[in-house]
Amino acid sequence: MTRTTEATPSRPGDMEAELHGLFLRGLAGDHAAYQVFLQKLSAHLRAFLRRRLFGWPDEVEDLVQECLLAMHNKRHTYQSDQPLTAWVHAIARYKLIDLLRSKSAHEALHDPLDDDLAVFAESSNDASDARRDLSGLLETLPDRQRQPIECVKLMGLSVTEAAAHLGMSESAVKVGIHRGLKALGKRAGNTS
Repeated sequence: MTRTTEATPSRPGDMEAELHGLFLRGLAGDHAAYQVFLQKLSAHLRAFLRRRLFGWPDEVEDLVQECLLAMHNKRHTYQSDQPLTAWVHAIARYKLIDLLRSKSAHEALHDPLDDDLAVFAESSNDASDARRDLSGLLETLPDRQRQPIECVKLMGLSVTEAAAHLGMSESAVKVGIHRGLKALGKRAGNTS
């Protein structure tokens, strides 16, 4: 029965008891028990850290090794009446925070993209070219089509507001927009 529990603990309490026992035996000088403790703890830490570093799977093994080394170096600070996994998780969290801080500092060294880059300059030129082309196309329309399009589609007025602004009926605004967009579509299709 004890052999089965050591091989495959089925509950978290079993894992705690097994690790605790192996660790205390290791502290007492049982090198074989300490070796088994390190193997089982490594598997436990990998699972613990994978859940927290799912975006950086390559970092997990390095962090496991750092945690094991820190635990080995600080083993004299462990209080045997306290849960071992709580002590282990506290050390792992500190190491995880250190890793995240170093990654954050490393990322801060990267220069953000500047708005002055040629890529952004070209896109703003493209936008101004598009506005100029749209203005040119709109100027080809009669006022009764151009003005409703400008008010509703470009200025964002409602049909009611555009009608009041232009002194037209709401249906005249709707017809003007419809006919104007249809004419623009034909003209834009011919220029391509």
